[in-house]
Amino acid sequence: MSPIAIEADSPPQSRTFMRRFAGAPLPWIMPVIVVIGIFYLYPVIDVFRLSFTNATLIGENQQYTFGSIANALSSPQLPDILWATLIFVGGSVIGQQILGLAVAVTVIRGEKRGLFGTTILRTTALIAWVVPGIAGGIIWQMLFSEAPYGALNSILRLMHMPTVAWLSDPAMAPWSTLISNIWRGTAFSMVVMYAALKSIDPSLYEAAEVDGATASQQFFFVTLPQLRAAILVNMILITIQTVNTFDAIITLTGGGPGRATEVISLYVFNIVFRNYDLSGGSVLSVLMLIISLGLAFVYASFLPKEEEQ
Repeated sequence: MSPIAIEADSPPQSRTFMRRFAGAPLPWIMPVIVVIGIFYLYPVIDVFRLSFTNATLIGENQQYTFGSIANALSSPQLPDILWATLIFVGGSVIGQQILGLAVAVTVIRGEKRGLFGTTILRTTALIAWVVPGIAGGIIWQMLFSEAPYGALNSILRLMHMPTVAWLSDPAMAPWSTLISNIWRGTAFSMVVMYAALKSIDPSLYEAAEVDGATASQQFFFVTLPQLRAAILVNMILITIQTVNTFDAIITLTGGGPGRATEVISLYVFNIVFRNYDLSGGSVLSVLMLIISLGLAFVYASFLPKEEEQ
């Protein structure tokens, strides 16, 4: 039986309901809303709830109190943790943006000139992105190792240069973790910048050449302004990802030496799974959420408006 015949046999009220159902967006997006609510929204709500309790992983009776918030935010270690996080996140954002843009520009220019190796360069950069954080931390631990088999110090010895305490020096360890995270995240920035560079109108560069602009002038006055939105969106994504990064650090340094490389995500992990303080970890998780959203809103305020575009 044809759909026309079925609709003809249906009562008028049923046909009207089916037309409204087919044209309404809510029934089609409701499954997505339910899935997001169960797997994303509910855990966030529960973290907020636990931050107002004295819950632990030991299983004691929970009581609602503001003491957990006061204890977590007044911890004497928190300022050092936030400072280490600031260095880690700020350096990662700057480093990944610069290197990602450099690789993307190199690949674009190599493709225009038909140079061999551009695909290899792009693939090599993507390998670092797909390597899990734990595996990446182990790889960099072997590279930074101060033992005789340490790759970087072995190269320094061959060049008759003094070795470096990459992971045992509190002043050097944060930069070592920063280098490893920049290596890991550059590929993502490269993909974003590559797509943004491809979308720039070639006529802009032709007009700049007619005006006598040099290559550097074209980059600073044509390329970068056109990449403004992509750079800001990429900053938001990198910041959120880096604030939540702890897997590479826990395998590379474990947060040491001392607390030199213990960022806030690793601090939360240690509080919850080593101190069994579920409420304190929830308070700091909410703090991480506030920091990420605050930075995202700051970045988003610089995004070009529709009238600017």
